[in-house]
Amino acid sequence: MPTPRSALVGNVLVYLVVLILALDGLAQLLQPGFMVAIMEGSQIPLAMAPLLGAITLACAAFLAIPRLAPLGAVLVTGFLGGAIAIHFRLGEVGTPPQIICLALGLAAWVGLYLRDARIRAMVRAPA
Repeated sequence: MPTPRSALVGNVLVYLVVLILALDGLAQLLQPGFMVAIMEGSQIPLAMAPLLGAITLACAAFLAIPRLAPLGAVLVTGFLGGAIAIHFRLGEVGTPPQIICLALGLAAWVGLYLRDARIRAMVRAPA
């Protein structure tokens, strides 16, 4: 049973990830100048930005809804894993974008672990 403090920390972590993903998704949809530069630097066609933005927002939405948060965490993990792989492909190993993606994925899962008994039960379940 989580303490009120750990549940609060879990909520803060999860919703921080949701906020960051939502801002990123909106930036991909609106395509301000800095996002155009990021997309070009990652060798992703600018025409894909709206689709990536929609996927990012969908992942954030699933993570934000408590009943769907475990599914959202899986989707976020896959999406961020793809982003990490793109940077590996570009030879950008250990760069800030990779570290940020890794940290966001970790924060989503740690947050869920702290606030959600279902996640704690899965981690503690015998093999």
